[in-house]
Amino acid sequence: MATSLGSNTYNRQNWEDSDFPILCQTCLGENPYIRMTKEKFGKECKICERIFFVLRFCTGVFFCFYISYVCQTCSKMKNVCQTCLLDLEYGLPIQVRDTGLSVKDEVPRSDVNKEYYTQNMEREIANSDGTRPVGLLGKAPSSSDMLLKLARTTPYYKRNRPHICSFWVKGECKRGEECPYRHEKPTDPDDPLADQNIKDRFYGINDPVADKLLNRATTMPRLDIPEDKSITTLYIGGLGEDVTDSELRNHFYQFGEIRTITIVQRQQCAFIQFATRQAAETAAEKSFNKLIINGRRLNVKWGRLVSNRARKKENDGVTESGIRLEPVPGLPGGLPPPPLSDEDASTNYFNLAPTNSPVVMNLGLPPPPGVAMPPPPGFGPPMFHTMDPMAPPMPPPMAMRPPGQVHYPSQDPQRMGAHASRHGGP
Repeated sequence: MATSLGSNTYNRQNWEDSDFPILCQTCLGENPYIRMTKEKFGKECKICERIFFVLRFCTGVFFCFYISYVCQTCSKMKNVCQTCLLDLEYGLPIQVRDTGLSVKDEVPRSDVNKEYYTQNMEREIANSDGTRPVGLLGKAPSSSDMLLKLARTTPYYKRNRPHICSFWVKGECKRGEECPYRHEKPTDPDDPLADQNIKDRFYGINDPVADKLLNRATTMPRLDIPEDKSITTLYIGGLGEDVTDSELRNHFYQFGEIRTITIVQRQQCAFIQFATRQAAETAAEKSFNKLIINGRRLNVKWGRLVSNRARKKENDGVTESGIRLEPVPGLPGGLPPPPLSDEDASTNYFNLAPTNSPVVMNLGLPPPPGVAMPPPPGFGPPMFHTMDPMAPPMPPPMAMRPPGQVHYPSQDPQRMGAHASRHGGP
């Protein structure tokens, strides 16, 4: 406060007054209608210590309140959000962005040098269109492979959740479900992510979030080039329903001649075949973990060539990568092949017993496919089917049978007992 309210009239005359802050999409939230409270000359900037306007807002019912911590001059110098101090283009900490762009921080720390540097930056911002960063950041290259791999393409609204209720941790919260804070177990106090500083985030030093992202960048997967030179196809996954053939062609035509583009809408993927292997390698190198279409990061891999040799390896229990799969114990073996010599057994694939065997006759099992079932006694083919002289004789009808001959057990007078008179018995 000594710098802002002291005898230096420059900082007092150039207090910041604006109508809207510089915020990222995550801090603004998913609700397009936000109510903000503006406090003119409310606080001093955490970096340059000059008085600026403060906006306080909430992105939703179940989210926390946000305020702006730095002035717009410091925000434009580093191209960061006034609330979270993350880069507006990549959504990454300043330390990660400066490492990817090979930019060295030049913001002074002392009071006098800080005022002089801020005045020069304000003059440079006034002479520019205001859409690009100034200083060394404005002269840095526009993109980096590491930044494109680590960049967050969609807003991360989970970061807007309210803070943990300290009374609930102590077991003294009496609000219950009406408490606007989270009733969750806090993280480990020894976790480095629990100790974050605004000034360290702005200057890009000792930032635990940046250290975590830089360690992740060193262990990110790589896209290995296949040894088979005949593979010129790239696999593009995670397309979604709004990606068209022309959008893919507009991105990949710069790497070389494209032979075919096949989109599988059900699997939400595409296969792009190039005319030459060199064009496919260039496209894979320039697009792996960097291809973003319609705000969605797409997965880029090399296509695989399915050959007879690969199918033979799979049948032998060896995958394409050369890993032998061990057989699973306890599984039943395969069925024996059907016999080819015997014509009657050619259709007996399950080695069933013959139709006239006592097992089949006693159990009433159906015959195998292709084997005729003999009719039961008394039921033969129709009369016009007996013209064949070699056919077996038909049983005589009931009226022509000699007395005493029984066809069904229920017609036996000795077994019918008292009901024999109903069936014509004696």
